[in-house]
Amino acid sequence: MNARILIVDDQERMGEVIATALRSVGYECDFSSDGKRAMALLADRAYDAVVTDWKMSEIDGMEVLRRVKRDYPALPVIFITAYGSVPSAVAAMRAGAFDYVTKPFDNDELRATVGRALEMSRLRRENSDLRQVAASRYSPESIVAESPRSRELINLVRRAAPSHAAILIQGESGTGKELVARMLHYYSDRVGGPFVAVNCRAFAPGVLESELFGHEKGAFTGAVGAHAGCFERAHGGTLFLDEIAEVGGDFQVKLLRVLQEGEVLRVGGTAPRKMDVRVVAATNRVIQDEIAAGRFRQDLFFRLNVIPVQIPSLRERAEDIIPLACQFLSIHAAEANRKLEFSPEAEAALLKHRWPGNVRELENVVERAAVLCATDRIRPEDLMLDRPISGRELPFKGSLQDSIDDLVRARILAALDASDGNRAQAARALDIDRATLWRWIRRLGI
Repeated sequence: MNARILIVDDQERMGEVIATALRSVGYECDFSSDGKRAMALLADRAYDAVVTDWKMSEIDGMEVLRRVKRDYPALPVIFITAYGSVPSAVAAMRAGAFDYVTKPFDNDELRATVGRALEMSRLRRENSDLRQVAASRYSPESIVAESPRSRELINLVRRAAPSHAAILIQGESGTGKELVARMLHYYSDRVGGPFVAVNCRAFAPGVLESELFGHEKGAFTGAVGAHAGCFERAHGGTLFLDEIAEVGGDFQVKLLRVLQEGEVLRVGGTAPRKMDVRVVAATNRVIQDEIAAGRFRQDLFFRLNVIPVQIPSLRERAEDIIPLACQFLSIHAAEANRKLEFSPEAEAALLKHRWPGNVRELENVVERAAVLCATDRIRPEDLMLDRPISGRELPFKGSLQDSIDDLVRARILAALDASDGNRAQAARALDIDRATLWRWIRRLGI
């Protein structure tokens, strides 16, 4: 939908000139020859900006500005004024006007000024919407933390959030590492800035460097224009580097330098750019094992791990299972336009399950039950927790490696349960040696 502009000028010819200039780029324009009628139009229709002359009979431009700011405070007002009235126009900007254009004006200048005003309004609306969404999602009332481990985690997040120190989040796949990263952003003084998330495993090494650091035009084949990387886009906010343990050694060196120097050099660039970014990294691997194996730099680990955050698996915080399931059921039942509840037997089944896929798996199970349940009460069979999983029915989201890790974790946990924790017996049941079993246990954080 095209932006609608209200033009106010007591000279009809001038109003038509302004309208013609703005209509040429797709704006819809209404014209009023006096301030009183302009206020009536504002009360009758929704406008995206007001362009008003300064000197008019009865109600002048300054009075239009005062009334607009009183009744429609988010609506930008642009003044058209003669050159000799520039001091008055500056005074109007101090009173809340967005900008001014002097007569005789250049059409391109007018269109650019209106464009900036509309963009500012759009960003303000988006910022307000994002704040409302964040406040509803990350407020203490909306976070499930019934278990002591979860309450400890929330308290740590609240204490760490105001700091600008780097944070490393570790935990199994599906435990909610990005949710914790967003909570850190929400509770920090950077909440008004951007939150930029990037999955490091999703990019090839060369592409990842361009994605994070940006590149200049002509830096490589296909670089037809300059590109701002994630570090630049996150300026003033938070950059979330998910799956940080998946990046190669060469890239780790470059990332370490960026974190140490506080500046980023675009691929093909010559001038470093200062940045103000809070870095939060995450991994489902045991970083100490990656360091011991020579796959992760210890100095980069120390740079990222200023404040360590360990997210417990869902089976380590069983008190959260039913509250989380009820929260997910409320969401997905509403989406399906149904009123649903868990039977006591279904709740018992949820508590008994090992949840190798953690919170992600729990939500998928609840969503599936909300869709397929034949009655208004979910029973154990609706959860399909014991149903063999075929390749076409994998409930896990995320990458292929995530799904593989989740399945391996489930097999190992089942073998350990069957052997009452005897690793030698579990290894024999899995047809692997004890050393291999031990490496998987360390890698998956079991």
